[in-house]
Amino acid sequence: MQEVNVIRSLSALAHEARLRVFRALVVAGAEGLTPSALAEQLGIAPNALSFHLKELFHADLVSQERHGRNVLYRAAFPVMNDLLAYLTENCCQGAVCLDATATSCDC
Repeated sequence: MQEVNVIRSLSALAHEARLRVFRALVVAGAEGLTPSALAEQLGIAPNALSFHLKELFHADLVSQERHGRNVLYRAAFPVMNDLLAYLTENCCQGAVCLDATATSCDC
């Protein structure tokens, strides 16, 4: 992942509402959610939610697919995984780290 894309992704996630939206879409998985379902679930006004979804979409963190009159949003798992890989690429000075349940790295 290029550094400019990392910055764009982290910038998009650096807002409470967008982080909540992204996390809700991660939980929803491949089924995704409509904006109305997200607004109801998260208690975010539809016009504000539209703005936040646009920001996440421009950061490539979510995808959108039209289903008739509805738009379905999904977390972009490949981009999320690339971001996580970038952030942890040089973890533990290249050594194998502890498993995912560990609270610290034994480097």
